[in-house]
Amino acid sequence: MNERREDGAHGFRVAWVLAKREWIRFFRQPFRVIAALGQPILFWLLFGTGFHQAFRGGGAGESFMGYYVAGTVALILLFTSIFSTISIIEDRREGFLQGVLVAPAPRWAIAIGKGIGGAAIALAQALIFVVLALAVGMLPFGWHLLLLLGFLSIAALGITAMGVCFAWPMDSTQGYHAAMNMVMLPMWMLSGAFFPIPASTSEMPIGQRIIQGLMQWNPMSYMVAGIRHLSAVSVTGGTQTGAVGHWVPSVGACWFWTSMFAIFTLVVSTWLVNKRQRGEYA
Repeated sequence: MNERREDGAHGFRVAWVLAKREWIRFFRQPFRVIAALGQPILFWLLFGTGFHQAFRGGGAGESFMGYYVAGTVALILLFTSIFSTISIIEDRREGFLQGVLVAPAPRWAIAIGKGIGGAAIALAQALIFVVLALAVGMLPFGWHLLLLLGFLSIAALGITAMGVCFAWPMDSTQGYHAAMNMVMLPMWMLSGAFFPIPASTSEMPIGQRIIQGLMQWNPMSYMVAGIRHLSAVSVTGGTQTGAVGHWVPSVGACWFWTSMFAIFTLVVSTWLVNKRQRGEYA
């Protein structure tokens, strides 16, 4: 029993060191910081301004720039997780990962360390944008920001753990980026980040029903909806419900499914790291 406790404590110390290394390494590379944060902000400004007159979603009187705030936060989390978890491939190529694998430390500490480190980076990047949105009056200031902070932490952990799942078996950055373009970016596009999710009706064509079903089953849809709920809460307690004819999950559903997604991806990433790959020495 004592040995298990010591192994667990040692594993968490290793995870903490790896998470701290991810943090230092990421912010020592200014280009990654600019790419992960600057591009979503540029999209927010360009699309928010360009689609302002044509937007007919969200609540009454809501601009596209205000509606797109939640989608931009989710995109920052997504981009940051991509740039942070790509370090797994770089560490394997440079030999650092092999050194960690042969060290007297549990392998699950790698998955936990990478997940926590990348999630902390993604959360910091997202909070910078939240502060910017508060400064320009796109978000109300109030107690709900504490709930938003907790929700973003869970979402960041889930997305980063998903990035670990894709990066761990990859041998090249090209393959990793291809997987991200095929999976993670479509998840964001079908999450209600860019346009509202329509409610299902019997008059819908079969193709539109399939797309609408994919959007409702998309885990990132609950992340974006949760961010939109919590960022739009006023001091009086009102929440953003969206316009009639749009599918908007409840706040409770957003918390539940985002938490389940984070737990699932963290468990899968830990399992993948514990599983020895072909050609790896025992």
